[in-house]
Amino acid sequence: MRIISRLARMDRAELMWRGAAATRIAIDRARARISPPRWDRRELRAALAPLPELAAARAALEAGRWDDAQRELAVHFSTAPRRFPVQRAQKVAVADWIRREFPDRPHHAAARADRILAGEYDLLGYRALRFDRSASSTHLCPSCPSCWPSAAIDWHYDPVHDRHAPQLYWSDVPYLDPASGDHKIIWELNRHQHWLTLGRAYWLTGNATYRTRFIAELTSWMQSNPPLTGINWASMLELGFRSISGIWALEFFVETPGPAEAGQHRREELDRAPWIVDLLLGLDRQLTHVERNLSYYFSPNTHLLGEALALYVAGRAVPELAASARRAATGRRVLVAEIDRQIASDGGHCERSTHYHRYTLDFYLLALAVARVTGDPAAAHFEQAADRLATAARLLADDNGRLPLIGDDDGGALMPMTGRDPEDARGTLAIAAVMLNRPELQIGHTPEDVCWMLGEPRALHIPDSTFHIASSALPETGYYVSRSPRGDHLVIDGGPHGYQNAGHAHADALSLTFGTRGVPLLIDPGTASYTTDSELRDRMRSSAMHNTLTIDGRSQSVPDGPFHWTHTADGRVNRWAADRSFDYFDGAHDGYAPIEHRRRVFVRHGDLLVVADFVDAIGRHRAAVHWHIDPRWTVDLSGRRVTLTLNAKAAKATTGDDSAGSALSVVSFVPQGLVETFTGDEATGLGWCSPAYGRVEKTTTVRVSREGDGPFWMASVFGLDPANPIADVEWMPVWAEAGTLMHGAALRITRANSTDYVLFAEPSSVARPFQGRDRGPERPALQPQTPPTWRMGEIETDARMLCCRIGRDRRATCLAMVDGSFAGLAGSALQVPHSEFQIEDPPSCVGLQGS
Repeated sequence: MRIISRLARMDRAELMWRGAAATRIAIDRARARISPPRWDRRELRAALAPLPELAAARAALEAGRWDDAQRELAVHFSTAPRRFPVQRAQKVAVADWIRREFPDRPHHAAARADRILAGEYDLLGYRALRFDRSASSTHLCPSCPSCWPSAAIDWHYDPVHDRHAPQLYWSDVPYLDPASGDHKIIWELNRHQHWLTLGRAYWLTGNATYRTRFIAELTSWMQSNPPLTGINWASMLELGFRSISGIWALEFFVETPGPAEAGQHRREELDRAPWIVDLLLGLDRQLTHVERNLSYYFSPNTHLLGEALALYVAGRAVPELAASARRAATGRRVLVAEIDRQIASDGGHCERSTHYHRYTLDFYLLALAVARVTGDPAAAHFEQAADRLATAARLLADDNGRLPLIGDDDGGALMPMTGRDPEDARGTLAIAAVMLNRPELQIGHTPEDVCWMLGEPRALHIPDSTFHIASSALPETGYYVSRSPRGDHLVIDGGPHGYQNAGHAHADALSLTFGTRGVPLLIDPGTASYTTDSELRDRMRSSAMHNTLTIDGRSQSVPDGPFHWTHTADGRVNRWAADRSFDYFDGAHDGYAPIEHRRRVFVRHGDLLVVADFVDAIGRHRAAVHWHIDPRWTVDLSGRRVTLTLNAKAAKATTGDDSAGSALSVVSFVPQGLVETFTGDEATGLGWCSPAYGRVEKTTTVRVSREGDGPFWMASVFGLDPANPIADVEWMPVWAEAGTLMHGAALRITRANSTDYVLFAEPSSVARPFQGRDRGPERPALQPQTPPTWRMGEIETDARMLCCRIGRDRRATCLAMVDGSFAGLAGSALQVPHSEFQIEDPPSCVGLQGS
């Protein structure tokens, strides 16, 4: 039925394209059965551009003199003009700058590269994976020739699940079938991005063993992966990433031919290997495959962008290949066309995944770097795209550069040479800050990453960033972000479910993530798996695994396979208000239709977070709100009170203070409902998180549940100010004239030094709308009709949202209001002129929105 439905949606152009592609693949498959494809170095001669400087190399290739061809190509690439972020001629300047600015980096680079020499690979969320099917750990000495590894890697092996992908024609490989292993693990190794790690170590330490390892791996890969055969030819995106890695390797490891080092037979043998011949031959064959099978309709998202990026970068950076001009034109066309298709007007990426958003930003930054180096006018388009994406990324990242794990996160990166965690966007943002001349994007000092992307140390003049990013929203993408100067960071998902088939989306409508003082607290538990564990895949994408509400145990959106859905929920935002002292969000979604879940979120910066959920339903229902706590916090439950305390180790890592743990605590109260905690619970599946793809760890989930006749409210209140802790929270009745309110709720929050009253109200459609008063000196005050009002206790207002703090002397000390004209306490009006934001004997915190 899914296939029939997809066919019905296809237009004539797509049907023709798919038909032509299927015919071509069938013909190539038949040819491969008759004559299995093999690498033939002679084919490189026809693949090289007819440049005069390559004449000697072409002649050597025609005669089968591979060593001579290698020597000629090494001389050529060693002296060629710069066409890529790094180039051999910059080796000394780049290495000297990094060693001077980051004295520990050579040691760090060598430590990471030495583990590769030992056959251990850190990929995705896995550590020390071995692909030689050997369970024993071999400790090698990089300086000892007898310890140099043979790079006997099984390039089709998944060591986590001990499975092997079949050696079939590329389109017949069932890479989504768990029997083939986890294709993400196999592909991650075969992206060859660890060659960047070897190249970094080679430049910073001068140890030629890292170069030797690269040559050995290239030789091994070519022998194990003949053209069009096996899992490593099945995804065009993976071929694209591998091609980009090959270009990095060419720049890192090309050397002017010279006398071999005496006494090092194995190194002499590998140095004489025609690795540039093989690398260029592999590049050309793989890029041809990408060209013929671009993901115009299969995965027209970041897959298509990554494939186009590879064509563009290779086309501009390696003009020595005859097809480079055509490939660059194709890649450029796709990259430019996809800017408005995949990047929303607010700068967010349409897949609604923070991980893939950062990926897309990295893509356009690399395209921009290559365009500038090669003098391509398309740089203006790439700069525009990067600017929009970087602005959104800086808003979504907290003040430590950490992105919340919204949507899928496969743990990959475009340039992972320095070993950053996948959610750490500081390197990307710093590169954007320098390239776009926008220092406000950078967080902290200029990192090493920038030099590798720019390749020009003299261009690095961005000082440490001290910019504060204010609360704001990405309304088209659907993210609403509250920020405070002290490092609190709240992200609410109020937008559409996803992009096209929403393959990387989660059932997270109205979910939120929250960090306080730079430490994540309420987290999105992550992704864990794509295809090898379907139960885990569906559970990690479910609504119960996000900080949102479920009704009757249902998930808002229902999956259908690893990358499809049978039912999806889309959010809508009724109100967003960002003020200097508070932020307010009001949204709803249709995932439980005809029941509506509506969520209000009020945060007073550094002081209070209130989340109120309204279940607009008829009949009896059970609702549950889930709060997934970052593992760095300990959780103590006592009745309706939950105390969250940052553990000492995490506190010291965050603040540098051994005694800071007890000082950083958050107390949460609920006015009603059953409160439970779950840690690594197998029965419910709660109390787990996946900080990186493939890794699942225990954490704590707090579940607040209530069963009753609808409609009804639920609320969770978090006290963020330890100087004024919360003692209790209780519901209050809301009084209003009949017919003026559709629904309303009020909370009394008893604190050590005050009592806070928070009200949420939805006026009836028949009620007279709020009309603001213009107090400006140039216009007379309007004389509107008296609006309807409502009361909670002694406080009366016409606002949709009101927070009023009453001190021990019964005087108001804080007022925050959205879409209201007045608030009164015990018959005395608290009037706040719009133009001055002041009142007589003013409270310490005053904020108005919509008045």
